[in-house]
Amino acid sequence: MEELKSGQVVELTVLEEQGSRLLLTNGDLEIPLNISELTESFSRGDRLKVFLFADRRGNLQATTAIPEIVQGEYGWARVIKVTNEGAFVDIGTSKEVLVKAEDLPQIRDVWPEVGDHLYLTLRTDRNGDLFGRLVTEEKVNDIFEGAFDDLHNKNLVARPYRLLPVGAFLLGVEIPYRIFVHNSEMESEPRLGQDVTIRVIAVKEDGSLNGSLLPRKHERLSTDAEQILDYLQSVGGKMPFGDKSTPEEITEMFHMSKGAFKRALGTLMKSGIVKQQDGWTELQ
Repeated sequence: MEELKSGQVVELTVLEEQGSRLLLTNGDLEIPLNISELTESFSRGDRLKVFLFADRRGNLQATTAIPEIVQGEYGWARVIKVTNEGAFVDIGTSKEVLVKAEDLPQIRDVWPEVGDHLYLTLRTDRNGDLFGRLVTEEKVNDIFEGAFDDLHNKNLVARPYRLLPVGAFLLGVEIPYRIFVHNSEMESEPRLGQDVTIRVIAVKEDGSLNGSLLPRKHERLSTDAEQILDYLQSVGGKMPFGDKSTPEEITEMFHMSKGAFKRALGTLMKSGIVKQQDGWTELQ
């Protein structure tokens, strides 16, 4: 007969009702289940699907709240509390699960915060206590979905699952793409499990992605530069305004001084977004 262990999802037989609980059995062990969890009545001999966990004394208990994540299977778990012990996550039962501090990044500033999500499975220690095990790179290589479509320059929502001095590895939220963001492509290091929007800058042969957390060039522009860029895009990418335009022309068209116009235009030119030729300014 298979040994019953904490962290398992099993079917057990109703043995008897005992006060405020049912006693369940596999024919060998008797395991209690609180009757308050049940939405319908059960009789002796009925079968119940339950999740097993250890109480504070190390004794097995049963719950009908089957977690969204079980041993051997991985998924996103929402962080509900962070202490010096580590990050406690919600796996879909009343039993919160701890990801130990020793399994989190050494730098506390990039630990997850409440509301972040960690990609993990369950593990148990010798006492049967449940803990969260963060996904390994080896496991990600098995489960990530290759991106073979043209995703270049597209935005994706992803969450970091591994942080290194050289950069961050992330998994896509909607589709589990594997994404690497080099530290030169980020203004600051994201937290483990934080929702971030990345821009795809390369699709590799194995289907994994390289991404950037930096804004696009035009997204880094000043308000004046954005106004000029918007105007250019609205008129087909070419306009008869430039460094030689008069202050009156600039004020009438863009409602800014010629000095502000020249600074904004210079920014666009340095960014490689526009060029000037024969008195015209046009998109590159």
